[in-house]
Amino acid sequence: MTSNTPPSVPFEVLSLDPLSAEVPLDDWQTLCAAALSPNPFFGPDFLCPFLEKMDKRPVRLLVVREQPAGRWLVAAPIGRRRFGLAVPVNTTWATDYAPLGTPLIHPEASADAVTAFLSAAREPGHALAIPYLPLHSQSAVRLKAAGPGKRSVLAKSFRASHNGGATGKAQLAEADSGKRRKEMRRLMRRLGDHGKTTFRSLSGPDAVAGFEAFLELEASGWKGRSGTALVSQPETADFARTAIANLAGRNAVRIDQLWSGETLVAALVLFLQSGKVFAWKIGFDEAFARYSPGAQLALQALKTNLAIPGFRVADSLAIPGHSMIEPLWRGRLETGTLLYADGLKRVLCKTDLRLEQTLRRAARAVRARVSS
Repeated sequence: MTSNTPPSVPFEVLSLDPLSAEVPLDDWQTLCAAALSPNPFFGPDFLCPFLEKMDKRPVRLLVVREQPAGRWLVAAPIGRRRFGLAVPVNTTWATDYAPLGTPLIHPEASADAVTAFLSAAREPGHALAIPYLPLHSQSAVRLKAAGPGKRSVLAKSFRASHNGGATGKAQLAEADSGKRRKEMRRLMRRLGDHGKTTFRSLSGPDAVAGFEAFLELEASGWKGRSGTALVSQPETADFARTAIANLAGRNAVRIDQLWSGETLVAALVLFLQSGKVFAWKIGFDEAFARYSPGAQLALQALKTNLAIPGFRVADSLAIPGHSMIEPLWRGRLETGTLLYADGLKRVLCKTDLRLEQTLRRAARAVRARVSS
């Protein structure tokens, strides 16, 4: 643990090893629960098993807390990786398994506390990237209003989401209407020919057993064949099982299931925190693909979310343009990468990102031509 904060400042900046037994987990969990914009991937339940089992690169937990030894005001895991193809920057530790880079910010954190976090996170190297940041969230507003030097918002995109309340009900009515409603019900009747169809939602200890069923289902399909299912690698399976058990102990995970008789046809893993729902993983039995089991379950999950007291919004965490979820979850969450960098470093980062995006587009075009 290190701190370089002058004693006259009402808060201190700490750089912690997130896997150290000395980290005050209660303070960390308290900030997770209070954060302006929840991020289940930056809490100890998920982050610690991920770093222990999956990612051996050095990652520090940067914390701003009140002095002396008071509550945590801002926190996020910070590591170092290439911004695009070559330029190294510091970044909040969002990954393919956790596509949400929002730092945990307490509602009562001052602008000075947020600025202190950003200043420390930029070093060494004088650059910080916050990827997959929901740009209209309360945290984004705070981050864009604070911080030293110039700020740029890059790599903007939209992914599927849905709201709570009247807006969410209107989104459901739009998604579950007309020809789609008729076709979805026809497919459910056809699925019923194989056995009585039922939807189930598992939470608490039941979610742990439900997750094992999900792992088996995921491994039975194309992800298993390609070696990308969670159980395809021992370290991935260990991390996922530990994270789910941790979250289930706090009633912060839900497993939604679609059954046909005694056969599990589809399963969806969702994280729940402070009125928000995050759809993490989905799997389905390919033998029943003609009945659109993933879409059936995603639509049912929307209905289940709307019934949660205090529910505000659901984030699909899906790639932009996802063909299954976007027609059903009609909200759109705009995300981007918030870059703090000055001078030549800023120019290099922007150029590096543009080059990477150009090469990615070219690679997609080549794949499309080859497959056509």
